Amino acid sequence: MSRMHITLTVNGEERELLAEPRELLIHVLREKLGLTGPHIGCDTSHCGACTVEMNGRSVKACTVFAAQADGAEITTIEGLGSPDGLHVLQQAFREHHGLQCGFCTPGMITRAHRLLQENPDPTEEEVRFGMAGNLCRCTGYQNIVKAILAAAEEMNTVKEAAE
Repeated sequence: MSRMHITLTVNGEERELLAEPRELLIHVLREKLGLTGPHIGCDTSHCGACTVEMNGRSVKACTVFAAQADGAEITTIEGLGSPDGLHVLQQAFREHHGLQCGFCTPGMITRAHRLLQENPDPTEEEVRFGMAGNLCRCTGYQNIVKAILAAAEEMNTVKEAAE
């Protein structure tokens, strides 16, 4: 099968690679670029474990061909924080016990990041609706919602203090 030259900006770094036309973005991220944050969960787009940001939108990387992402800006969980400096959402998930096994957590946090970009001060109902495409089999969601609301409050406090 022929391969295509693909250029992606992943977590702020331009990456060039060869990909098969029908190769999925999730496989490129994990297998070719070594980013193991986005997980392969259901392969049907139902679970959201593979959620990444692409050009400012949440996408499920198991539903996007690498060819469709050519030229795109991609942000994964690895691009949101570091072990030495967690993103506000990562810290909130930690403090509010928004994770158990951790399998869904990268997709949850990446989706929550985009949700808070789109709606910086969501209600509990808006968080639940906005996160509906990401499934967790462990937590019961209450602590995930609590973590997202706490992160929103923290981000808004920091923003107000800067103004």
